[in-house]
Order: sequence, then structure tokens, then C-alpha cells
Amino acid sequence: MSPQKKLLVPVSSRRKAVDDFFPFNSLPVECQLHVLSFLNEVDKCSCALVCLSWSCLVRSWKLWRVADYSRRGAFHLGQEGLLVSNREFERWKSWVHHYTHHLISRRASLLTLKASFDLGDRCNKWSELLSHLLDNVHCRDLSHLDLNWTFTLFEPLDLRVHSSSSSHQDSITKMDQVTSFQELLGKLTHSCPRISKMRLHFDWSDLSVSLLTRFQQLRTLELKYFWVFKLVTPSTLQTLTKSLPNLKSLTLHILVPLRNLGISYSLESESLEFLDVSPSRGLVFSCLKLPALRELRAKKIVRGITLDRRTRLRIQSRWPCLYHVLQQGTPKLQALNNERLLPTWREKSYGELTAILEQSCYCVQHLDSWLW
Repeated sequence: MSPQKKLLVPVSSRRKAVDDFFPFNSLPVECQLHVLSFLNEVDKCSCALVCLSWSCLVRSWKLWRVADYSRRGAFHLGQEGLLVSNREFERWKSWVHHYTHHLISRRASLLTLKASFDLGDRCNKWSELLSHLLDNVHCRDLSHLDLNWTFTLFEPLDLRVHSSSSSHQDSITKMDQVTSFQELLGKLTHSCPRISKMRLHFDWSDLSVSLLTRFQQLRTLELKYFWVFKLVTPSTLQTLTKSLPNLKSLTLHILVPLRNLGISYSLESESLEFLDVSPSRGLVFSCLKLPALRELRAKKIVRGITLDRRTRLRIQSRWPCLYHVLQQGTPKLQALNNERLLPTWREKSYGELTAILEQSCYCVQHLDSWLW
């Protein structure tokens, strides 16, 4: 045998040195939890199968901070409100209930809750499911709520359209949605007072506004419109913004009914820095008192109804130019519709802003031909 050659050691007799292993189990528990926190929920469950110590780690409430029902369970589709077969719907529904049980059994301490359920659905009782979740997990520190309570992500094919086609039945369903939403919002005011970011559809009723103003830690708020063209009164909008002292970002989806054209709104907030009303239709401001506002997005949206010149001028004559409203009420404004403003824009003629104002201002000067 050549002296240069070495005998091969059988695999079964090899022994790895201690240095060959990463000492994960030797790390402090908090460090181990921090490492595992970067995994998604599926990978966390896989880690629980590795060994007993990892299984105990994964059961820690500190790893279950997000309840995301918008992941659609086993479905990976990009559509919302998708019609599926009854079998697929039952499969998804089973996942929803299993996921809820999983979060409760892990004693989750939620920071984020995302869901899209028709809370007026008496058959599947989604409202009760969310209420049961909030009652059985720790959600005192919940900071981010993304809730669409107007429709369910998946709907079975047999929607029984014949039983809900009447306008009367449709109105009953919508009232059930609003009632369930208000009950859930009331529960959130007591269980989750620290919510700082909220995105949801809003019915603008006095009760809903009153409940929403109780979230005094809100910093980011997006209110999407409900199904009806219900008038949002100027006083209601003013009350909401003045009652949220920490609000920094506000996005409004408001549809002003055609019968209420001519109404203008005032907005007042000491803290608001970002305002986006570009998704709204017919929302016109007559006065802004926003000393901290730095960015505004507004868009004039065509309504598709032609008004005669006399009616149009009568309505438009009530509204001031957006330039003058901004000039008087937004001393720190730096951007309008994603366009950076010069520091001297208030001192000069607003000719340089004409292109921007024509897209966002409803006054007579910026709207020669007008389609609603």
C-alpha cells in the first residue's frame, strides 16, 4: 500500500465534531424566537416537526403576531370575490376555521389583522368568527387593521340569486352588514385601543363615526366607500378629523350624490401631514385648516352626466378655487398630485400650477366644459 494513500473511514463510523454544528439551541430563547420570527406561517409549522425543543419554541405566542385571512388558505389567486365550486368553498371555509383555531391554540398576540368577510352573511357567520377570535387571543397591542366587511373573498356558485334579487332583500342584507360592522367596531374599541393603522369600508353613520373617534392612537386611516351613495355631511367629516389628535395620513373614498352637488367641505386637523382624496367623487373643499399638511392628492373625476351651462355655473359659482384654499390653509404644503411645489408657489401667480389644478379643481376658472 502506498504511503501516500489513506484508508477510507466508513461513513457509519464517522463522528462529527461539535464545531460542525451551529449552536442554535445554545442561543438565548429570545434570540431563537427572533430568528424564527422571520419565517412564514407554513415554515414555522414545519420547524415544529424538527424536535421537541423547536416545537415548544414555535408554540410561543410571540411568533404569532399576524392574523391574515386574505392569504386565501390553500388558494393562491389574485382575484377578489371569486366564485368557486361548492367543494372549493367548503375547503376554503374549513381552512378559515382551522386557521382561527390554530391562532387561538397558540395564544397569539396579534399586531396585525387582515380579513375580508361579508359580515351580513347569516349562514356562514363570519362576524361571529372574528368576534370569537378577538375574545380568545391577546389583541391589546393590535396596531394594524385591514378589514373589508362588505364581501367574502370566495363565494360558492349557488348564491341563490333568486332569493336575494329584490331590492328589499338587498337592503336588509346591507343593514345586516352595517349592524355587524358596528358591533365588531365597538368590540375593537375595548379590545384594541392601540390601533394606529386602519383600512376599512365605512358607512358614515353617526354611530360608526362616534366609534371610530375612540381610536385616539390612529396615525394612518383609509376609509373606503360603502355600496350606497349616502351623503357625508360636512359636520361629520369635520368632527372625525378634529377628534383624532395623532392622525398623520388620511385617504378618503367619498361619493357625493348628484342631488347634493354644490355642497363643499371644511377639514381641520393639527397633525395631518398627508391627505389623499383622489378616489373621491364630487368632494370639494371650501376651507382647509391643516397647518402640518405636506402632501395633497386630489382628482376631478368625470361623472358621465352632462349638465346644462346654467346649472353648471350655478353650482360652480359656490366653490372657491383650490389654489386659494391651499394658499390660506396649508402653510407647509410641499407636493400636489405627486408634483413638487416651489417654496415660493404662494407668492406668485399660480400659472405654473394650471395643469395640476385643471385635473383637481372644480371651480369655474378650471372647468370650461364639464361632464358629470
